Amino acid sequence: MTDAERMHARSGLRSVQAPSAVVMIRPHHFACNPQTAEDNPYQREDATAEPAELAGRARAEFDEAVARLTAAGVTVHVFEDHGTDTPSSVFPNNWFSTHHGGRIAIFPMYAPSRRRERRVDVVELLKARYRVQEVIDYSGLEHDHLYLEGTGAMVFDHVERVAYVGNSHRADPVILERFCTAFGYEPMVFASEDELGRPVYHTNVIMTIGTEFAIVCLAAIADPARRSEIRSRLADSGRAIIDITHEQVRDFAGNALELSGADGRVLAMSSRAVATLRADQRAVLEESVALLPITVPTIELDGGSVRCMMAGVHLAPR
Repeated sequence: MTDAERMHARSGLRSVQAPSAVVMIRPHHFACNPQTAEDNPYQREDATAEPAELAGRARAEFDEAVARLTAAGVTVHVFEDHGTDTPSSVFPNNWFSTHHGGRIAIFPMYAPSRRRERRVDVVELLKARYRVQEVIDYSGLEHDHLYLEGTGAMVFDHVERVAYVGNSHRADPVILERFCTAFGYEPMVFASEDELGRPVYHTNVIMTIGTEFAIVCLAAIADPARRSEIRSRLADSGRAIIDITHEQVRDFAGNALELSGADGRVLAMSSRAVATLRADQRAVLEESVALLPITVPTIELDGGSVRCMMAGVHLAPR
């Protein structure tokens, strides 16, 4: 992509980076997933709530999120999940992703319960409403204990064609290389860790890339040389860098998604994440997006936040 094309992509009403539509899954039996708790330190139990109460609260938060996004002019494709064995289905961004040029990828998932989240009707709607040329399914690699959990494991710069990936057993390098070759991304892999030295299970907890900004916890990139390289790469793309702390990561400040709304670009993130931003960080973001805080404290108990609830649709409509 030429410099002129990049400038057009960043300044245009319909941003290459910020989709105008998302897929969301409305949960009916939301719960904190015990199969993912081992390597997701952001999960927390609410021992005071009965399962039905917890699920009801999550459903109410989901409905409010859809209402907020719709009011901003984002198209939301909602699917119902009545299953009792898919506690984390509210996070569909891990099992599939969509890409410019009409391509969809289906991914292999680490936790057995999460593999049951994949559903044909989502793909069929995308084929019916958008121009889909190809669906590549990597999910069979689960049988070889190889996993790549979609836009949780990978944070895409769709303009520069780079996939930023923190090392994790949920981001196998063999599948990553295969995916990047097929979909035309350059992998930028780095060792990541939280303040206790534990690997970060998903890259999208510590990084968000927008059209004109990048939110990243640079301290979570373990190797100083690689940290400097990634900072330079993001800066060279013309983006303002918002460097967040480990504490802000715990409040999901790195877990956001830029979207194209009716009146311009918005940044969907949880109210908790917005509250943890410093005034100077907010000011940089608000130069290019309107902040769209969404309150999801119950859903966040399962270790993900607003960004994880949305699978962006980077496909041309029919």
